[in-house]
Amino acid sequence: MPITTEFDYVKAKTLDEALRLLALYRETGKVLAGGTDLVVHLKENIARPEAVVDIKGVPGLDAITLDGYVLKLGALVTFSQLIESALVKSKFPLLWEMARTVASAGVRNRATVAGNICSAVPSADSAAVLQVYDAYVVVQSLRGKKKISVNDWFTGPKKTVLASDEMVVEIELPLFKTASGGCYAKLSRYEGEDLAQGGLAVLAFADNTYKVAFCALGPKPARALKTEELLNGK
Repeated sequence: MPITTEFDYVKAKTLDEALRLLALYRETGKVLAGGTDLVVHLKENIARPEAVVDIKGVPGLDAITLDGYVLKLGALVTFSQLIESALVKSKFPLLWEMARTVASAGVRNRATVAGNICSAVPSADSAAVLQVYDAYVVVQSLRGKKKISVNDWFTGPKKTVLASDEMVVEIELPLFKTASGGCYAKLSRYEGEDLAQGGLAVLAFADNTYKVAFCALGPKPARALKTEELLNGK
């Protein structure tokens, strides 16, 4: 299906250029990273922007780094990069485990973690895992930079707290000092490429405390705080 909507296409060369374009177009501008959601929405006329700002050429946004005790995922980091990262597999195994369940290899090669949480679909696989890891979303605009807890990020189906002139530049995951183990379980209608019909992330810590979150079981991904209270100390 071809894209029939007319819009300005701008390939930003720097982060500052991308932010200036978003400040100019605001609600009528869309950011293009992996494009796995946006391109479909353009083809189906669900999205009708005046401008598409392509950030794939912005340097530094595709990096996975460990800064002290914080894992940093740039806005262009894909699910395939998570799978290929020895750092992610050893330090944040639930993130690595979750990435392997996402769609097909072709989609994982293009889809970004930041784009997944920006789409804010209730079935977003990365959401529950990021929530149990107490991740922060780093957003930036010409007004400055701020961090938002991923637990406060989702406001409803396909809705987040991201302002129209803001862009996600990074996702930060703190490395817990207490030893932990856990899993990400995904219920699908069939094996292979399918959206989660239910997703559950659990982290169990050596001090008998727990973090639990789910996706696709409500209007938005969320922490299961009452479940955590019941499990803590057991």
